Amino acid sequence: MATLTAAPASPTAPTAPAVSWPIRWAAHAAALTLAPSGLWRLAIAVGIPVGWGVGSGLEAELFPGKWSFYLVALSLFAEGLGLLTLGLVQRWGEVVPRWIPWLRGRRIPPLAAVVPAVLGAVAVTLVTVSASFHWSTSMAAPGAPTGAGWWLMTLCYAPLVLWGPLLGVVTVAYWRRRRLHG
Repeated sequence: MATLTAAPASPTAPTAPAVSWPIRWAAHAAALTLAPSGLWRLAIAVGIPVGWGVGSGLEAELFPGKWSFYLVALSLFAEGLGLLTLGLVQRWGEVVPRWIPWLRGRRIPPLAAVVPAVLGAVAVTLVTVSASFHWSTSMAAPGAPTGAGWWLMTLCYAPLVLWGPLLGVVTVAYWRRRRLHG
């Protein structure tokens, strides 16, 4: 049975302490909080009825259609932003990967990751918490899902409330680790 060993760090690359498992878990959880709502939007985009009725703009009869691209693009964009959280616990969040021309191997200034991450964490927290306070009003609109459709949509969107706080925790850990150790 072979054992894996870490490759030696290059002399110019900073060495930061290992990321703790709770922080690594929080980064992965932050990225995954977007998956249920993205899958829900993709279901609408391909025409799977998820409970929206006539006049809502999301009724199954309109999909797939011209707005399907928007729902797919929104889902991919959001998940891409969520996956950037992983950079706060991976090597590519500290040093530019080799496959990027002209910048490969260069150290990423911590503030280049921390500033957008903090702004994102605050914005996402404000939006999702605000939306959760108005959820029952929004779901009472004409054509909104009821019954099982209401529960499905609520369960798919509920994890988004955790995205901002999880991103905030991971960002603080990244800042502390990079500030203290290179």
